[in-house]
Amino acid sequence: MAEFYEFLAEHDIQYQRHDHPPLYTVEDVMRLVPDLPGTKTKNLFLRDKQGKKHFLVLVKAEKQVNLKTLQSLLDSSKLSFGSPERLKKHLGIEPGAVSLFAVFNDVNRHVKVLVDKELWLSESFQFHPLVNTSTLTITKENLERFLNALNREIQIIAVPVSA
Repeated sequence: MAEFYEFLAEHDIQYQRHDHPPLYTVEDVMRLVPDLPGTKTKNLFLRDKQGKKHFLVLVKAEKQVNLKTLQSLLDSSKLSFGSPERLKKHLGIEPGAVSLFAVFNDVNRHVKVLVDKELWLSESFQFHPLVNTSTLTITKENLERFLNALNREIQIIAVPVSA
């Protein structure tokens, strides 16, 4: 965890940190986190049926994602949520801590990052910093600095919504 914050400092990535009780769902966030600057996010760790492809899908917190349509869009077999074991193996985190910051631990780049274009229009965001007991608010400029420092690309797509 200290390495993550050292990385942010080393690359002059500015953020605001807010500590809170452990959060596991968007409902927990809405109930337990005070009104903070930035767009609240929902971060989905998904895998294909064979378990060979892994995706981190980021949308606004209130968006309901249509996984069946998304799998067609990604030309993938059936998508499902990755297990806690896969989450730990590929992103080095526990359930409840899924966020874009977890790509910090994906040194082998096994996880493809997909950001909903509606979310990407935001000027700032809220993400867990590898644990679910804090939320960092970060501007888009600083988030881009984070991704560039990791030499990490994201794909901006129109994530399909459930009816």
